[in-house]
Amino acid sequence: MPVPEPQIFDRLRELAAITDPADRPTRRITEVFTGDLLGEIPVGTAADVDAAFTKARVAQKAWSARSVRERAAVFERYRTLVFDNREFLMDLLQAESGKARATANAEVLGVALATQYYARIAPRLLRPYQVAGLFPVLIKTVVQHQPKGVVGFISPWNYPMLLSIGDAVPALLAGNAAVLKPDSQTPFSLLANAELLYRAGLPRDLLAVVPGPGSIVGTAIVDNCDYLMFTGSSATGRTLAQRCAGRLIGYSAELGGKNPMIVTAGADLDTVAAAALRACFDNAGQLCLSVERIYVERVVAEEFTSKFVAATQNLKMGAEYDFSTTMGSLISADQLERVTKDIADAKSKGATVLTGGNARPDLGPLFFEPTVLTGVTDAMDCARNETFGPLVAIYPVDTVDEAIARANDTEYGLNASVWAATKRRGEAIARQIRAGSVNVDEGYVPAFGSMGAPMGGMGASGVGRRNGVEGLLKYTESQTVATTRYQNLDTPPFLSDEQWQRMMIPLARLVSLLPGRDVPPRTRRA
Repeated sequence: MPVPEPQIFDRLRELAAITDPADRPTRRITEVFTGDLLGEIPVGTAADVDAAFTKARVAQKAWSARSVRERAAVFERYRTLVFDNREFLMDLLQAESGKARATANAEVLGVALATQYYARIAPRLLRPYQVAGLFPVLIKTVVQHQPKGVVGFISPWNYPMLLSIGDAVPALLAGNAAVLKPDSQTPFSLLANAELLYRAGLPRDLLAVVPGPGSIVGTAIVDNCDYLMFTGSSATGRTLAQRCAGRLIGYSAELGGKNPMIVTAGADLDTVAAAALRACFDNAGQLCLSVERIYVERVVAEEFTSKFVAATQNLKMGAEYDFSTTMGSLISADQLERVTKDIADAKSKGATVLTGGNARPDLGPLFFEPTVLTGVTDAMDCARNETFGPLVAIYPVDTVDEAIARANDTEYGLNASVWAATKRRGEAIARQIRAGSVNVDEGYVPAFGSMGAPMGGMGASGVGRRNGVEGLLKYTESQTVATTRYQNLDTPPFLSDEQWQRMMIPLARLVSLLPGRDVPPRTRRA
């Protein structure tokens, strides 16, 4: 299917939360595959962010007063619209970010699955529930969740729908408003989903998209929001964490990774080699969960390397708006330069390129071959730093223990992949890996796609979690309401103060023996 028509970008541009857009400078958004103009987007300012938050705070009060089921109905309609407009959304993703059709399809489906999951669990998850009070019968204690208020989102270019709207959905379901800053390279992908949400019945002022530079728009969002969700580099994540700490607001971030794969003797090497293509080269390696280090037991290292290199050489690249290609383009000249520099540095210091290593201008201005290295040492930039491109290094190791130790020898801890002779052995290895998610017998998709499970990083890979129960409740403030019934804590008139205090001892012992006090149920209505 062709690139979306120019009038579509004109329509989406009107949805940006920009005051007086006609008087603003604009940024050109180009098709990654060709460099041709897609459309222009007005550049937001701090004043635009302030105005968006003012409107959002008014809208949030009315929105949070609605029942959770009423809010969820909006997102059920949105999910249907995502499926109905799937082809258009894939076209837009490919045009703006340069990804292959299959990767675009996975992202659109990911948005739909995340929406479905949270729309279905939110009414139960946000329902107030009763826990055992200090004194049974005398005290009724209820836990409930209040929305944070207006949540800020600073989202990346690599998955501009899933890592923006996919994060905003649970926040909105929890009763919050949302102000989002898309990456400057991919604003239309976010705006297209905003349009679908408005069509589904979401109040226009409740969700605002403010495009513009991070130094201005991003900073203003951090200075206004009641909670911040950020996806991006560890360096920027640290800066934002300090700014949030200064305001004493909550913060969640998925940051960088230098993700390992472990391959042990006994693993099915043909299967591993095929799956490693996905793990390393999905979205041209521009994925925080991508594998960039492969540790292989030495006894099978030569055989695995041969199979993986052959599979990589057969990987089909291209700029097609169909499913005929496996890997698309890098997104920008900056990314192309980053990958090129890492490979040149590694080669100059003794690494061997087994396959790839070259730009492919014959396919498009930003294409780069999937590249496999050996002989990488810590003296090389790509050894410990995230390349964020189609580059992976293979490291033979003598034992599984060495593989585990080297996998953990990093400041990051986002994702890992383990392949062993048996599932049980793979799971045993996984438990020793310091990473927020570990996939046994796959690269990254099963853990990330398990919506009921939390996803996030350890160490320099992030703070907090998306997905699962935590992915929604982080956008709320827990509130305890304890109601004293029948008798408050004053000394009863028929007892002395001493008698009352002495009665506390056997009463406390009795309470400690009651079952289920340490794990409050989430099934009883308040």
